[in-house]
Amino acid sequence: MHYYRYSNAEVSCWYKYLLFSYNIVFWLAGVAFLAVGLWAWSEKGVLSDLTKVTGLHGLDPVVLVLVVGIVMFTLGFAGCVGALRENICLLKFFCGTIVFIFLLELAVAVMAFLFQDWVRDRVKEFFENNIKSYRDDIDLQNIIDSLQRINHCCGAQGPEDWDFNIYFDCKSESKSREKCGVPFSCCIPDPAQKVVNTQCGYDIRKKSKSQWDDQIFVKGCIHALEAWLPRNIYIVAGVFIAISLLQVSCYDSSKKKVMLADTHLLMVKGVMDRGNKYFECAFFRYEKSMAQAPIIVKELV
Repeated sequence: MHYYRYSNAEVSCWYKYLLFSYNIVFWLAGVAFLAVGLWAWSEKGVLSDLTKVTGLHGLDPVVLVLVVGIVMFTLGFAGCVGALRENICLLKFFCGTIVFIFLLELAVAVMAFLFQDWVRDRVKEFFENNIKSYRDDIDLQNIIDSLQRINHCCGAQGPEDWDFNIYFDCKSESKSREKCGVPFSCCIPDPAQKVVNTQCGYDIRKKSKSQWDDQIFVKGCIHALEAWLPRNIYIVAGVFIAISLLQVSCYDSSKKKVMLADTHLLMVKGVMDRGNKYFECAFFRYEKSMAQAPIIVKELV
C-alpha cells in the first residue's frame, strides 16, 4: 500500500493567520458594539420593556449599533473558527456573506445615483419621522443636534419642518414652552458665549422670516448634505474603496483557503477510495480462497 504526502495541498499558514488576524478584529469590534448597544438599552429601560422599540416612530440609533454588532460578531466568529479549524462550511459562509454585503453596497450606490429624486424623497421622509420623535429618545435627539450643529442646518428642508414635532408645532394646542421654536442646535452660535444657551430657539418662528437669518440656520439639512457631498467626494470615494479592498482581500484569502481545503479533501478522498479498492480486492481473494478450501481438503482425503 502506498503512502502520499500533500505538501502542495496543505492550507498555507500565511492565509490561515492573515484571515484569522482580519476576523479577530471584526469579532472584537462586534463584541464591543453589542456591549455598548445592550448597555444603552439597559440605561433606557428597553431590556425590561421591549415594546419601547416598536413604540418609537423614528430610528433608534441603538438598533443600528446592535445590527452592526451582530453582523460583525457573526462574520468574525465564522472567519476565526473557519480559519483555525479549516472548516469549509464556515469559510464558505464567510465568503458568501462578504460577497452579499459588497453587492448590496454596490446596489445602494447605483440606486442612489440613478434614482436621485426617489432617494431624496426617502431621505426627506426619514428626516421628518425622526423630527417627530425628537423628544422621545435621547440618543436620537443627540444625533439630530449634532447633525444640525455640524452642518449649520435646521430641519429637513428648513426650520418650518419642526412643525412635525408636537412640542415645536406652532398650530398645536399644547402648552409647551418650545412651541413655535426650534432646538438650540439650530441657533447660530455666539463666540462670546462660553455656555450653550439651550433656550435660544424659543419663539423664534413667531418672528418674521427676515429676522431668522441673524439667529438661526435657515438651510435644511438635506440641502446641506447635498452640498457637502460634492465637496468631499474624494474622501467618500476613498472610504468606499478602502472598505471594498478590505472586503475583497478578506474574500480572496478565505476563497484561497477554501480551494486549498477542498483540494486536500479531494486528495484524501482519493486515497480512501484507493484503500477501499485495495481492501475489496483482498477480501475478494480471501472469499475465493475460502470457497476453494473444501475442494482441496476433499481431494487430499
